Amino acid sequence: MKILLIGMGNPILTDDAIGVRLAKDFKARLDRTLGIPPVSVVEECSVGGMNLLDVVSDWDRVIVLDSIKTPKGIPGTWHYFTAASLRETMHLSNVHDTNFATALELGRRLGHKIPSDKGIHIFAVEIQDNITFAEAMTPILETAYPLISEEIFKEVLRLIQ
Repeated sequence: MKILLIGMGNPILTDDAIGVRLAKDFKARLDRTLGIPPVSVVEECSVGGMNLLDVVSDWDRVIVLDSIKTPKGIPGTWHYFTAASLRETMHLSNVHDTNFATALELGRRLGHKIPSDKGIHIFAVEIQDNITFAEAMTPILETAYPLISEEIFKEVLRLIQ
């Protein structure tokens, strides 16, 4: 099985860097972990829309590490879901504003080898600030990072074994 782990985000936009940072850390940890299948890692991915097809095509399973900012979200908590949860956000009638779910479905319809929605796993960390230019995350996320990293890494290992 071909497995891809992607760190989404921008490393110079405060908390938006969480996915990139997790991917870099996980790559190092995966390289040292014995007895697991090989995992390819894209440490830093900041593309969206249809450009994501170039990244996720030809993989059997994709694991995405990203940030999320919801109205009542608590920074430092994280969510897990599959791409199946994104189905309701799909808008095939307007490809000028292509979100992740729409890009995946369009890619499938165009003949790209895209994993099933259940084969795309998303870990999204609630963040506080994704608009300030800085290479450090906010103090609340820096403090929570070791626990976030450990918890999500355990789940990633579960998914790849």
